[in-house]
Amino acid sequence: MNSPVDGKKRIASLIVFGLTLLLSIPALADGAKKPAIVLVHGAFADGSSWAKVIPILQAKGYNVTAVQNPLTSFADDVAATKRALAQQEGPVILVGHSWAGVVITEAGMDPKVLGLVYVAAFAPDQGEAVGDLGKAYPPPPALAAPIVDKEGFLSLSTEAVVKHFASDLPASEAQVVAATQGPISGSAFGAQVSGVAWKTKPSWYIVSKLDSAIAPDEERFFAKRMKATTTELNASHVSMLSQPKAVAAVIMDAAAKAPVAGTSASH
Repeated sequence: MNSPVDGKKRIASLIVFGLTLLLSIPALADGAKKPAIVLVHGAFADGSSWAKVIPILQAKGYNVTAVQNPLTSFADDVAATKRALAQQEGPVILVGHSWAGVVITEAGMDPKVLGLVYVAAFAPDQGEAVGDLGKAYPPPPALAAPIVDKEGFLSLSTEAVVKHFASDLPASEAQVVAATQGPISGSAFGAQVSGVAWKTKPSWYIVSKLDSAIAPDEERFFAKRMKATTTELNASHVSMLSQPKAVAAVIMDAAAKAPVAGTSASH
């Protein structure tokens, strides 16, 4: 027969076990609530443009997917992004760089998408062709002399990438960006979105103050129009490579706040 002392020890052990279990539940719940992150690259790039941001997000417990856009047409890029969204089990923060801002504006209509993050990206409204968006701003040096092949695909010279597109990266890194770039069909720049996700979902925008591919003032216009939470970085067009910690911080801010913001009136 157990003594009263043994009984008290057993009760104390059960209490400790119960408290430990209760304390662990919120942590598990918080982890389960984290939205997935889907990253969409722009023109003259591929999924490796997110290579420095991905490990930062993964280290914080986020499930991350980088889309590989074919860059063959607007419709093809939207379809690739939608396939990535379909693979996610829960809610998503959708992130787009440069040209991919157009893609996420359309694909972001997906009900899984809680919020949008634009990284030095186009953010068109209904009826706006991408190729017309920058006409009110100085011509971007990075795009002054694109290489156009016989099938109408555009790419950038290594010199243009090093001097303008990725000017704040070491030359050796910028040369890798040039070597891994994905040519984009010129027809894509005539695309128009049929849905505008930023009108109904909370948005974040990262302006690159040293951008030579999209005018910084054009980026500010997009951010202001969508009423985005805006961050400005002293970065070239590829801030996700030159300042990955700062870009990851904005994405994580969106992941933390979009579920709450999404419950309020759309902006």
